[in-house]
Amino acid sequence: MEPDFVIVGEAADGAAAVQLARQLRPDVVLMDLLLPVMDGVTATGHIRRELPDTEVIALTSVLENNSVFRAIQAGAIGYLLKDTEAPRLREAIKAAADGKVQLSPEAATVLLREVRTPSSSEHLTERETEVLQLLADGRSNKEIARQLQIAETTVKSHVKSIMQKLDVASRTQAALYAVRAGKVLSRRADFAT
Repeated sequence: MEPDFVIVGEAADGAAAVQLARQLRPDVVLMDLLLPVMDGVTATGHIRRELPDTEVIALTSVLENNSVFRAIQAGAIGYLLKDTEAPRLREAIKAAADGKVQLSPEAATVLLREVRTPSSSEHLTERETEVLQLLADGRSNKEIARQLQIAETTVKSHVKSIMQKLDVASRTQAALYAVRAGKVLSRRADFAT
C-alpha cells in the first residue's frame, strides 16, 4: 500500500531468497531469520557479500542476543521485531534503502550492552572520525557527502576504511562502535537528570 514501494519477490526459504536476490537485485530485503533450508542469517551473509548495494533488514519474532549479533555480523543494516507497527516498518525500509541503520529499541539495547569495542591499532583520520560520527547519527552516504561537502564516492571510501580499521563487518557495527567508544554523544543524554 506504500506508493514508493514495489514488492519484487518473495521466497519461502533462505536459499531461494539468495537466488531471488541475485536475479532481482532489490534495494531492500526483509529477511526472516527462522527459515528452512538456509537460515536467514546465512542468507543475509550471502546477499550482502554478493550484492553490496542490497540492504537487509532482519525481521524476527524472537529477540535473542545471539541472533541479533549474528544478523548484524552477517551485514544486516537493521533488526526489527515482527510486531513492529506498519508505519515504523515503512520508515525502516525507506531508511535502509538510504543506507541508514534501523534497530528496534530492544535490539539496540542488546547490542549496546553486549557489543565489545574492537581493539584497533590503527587510528582514524580526522575526516574518518567525522564520517563515523555522522554514520552513527543515522545519516546516509548522500547526507554525509552533502554535510561534509565531499563526493558520495569519497564517503563510501571513508566508510570502507573505517570498517577495515575498526575490524567490523557492517555500517551498523561501526555505528555501535562509535557510540560504545564515546565518539558520539546521544541526544537523549541531554535530557538526563
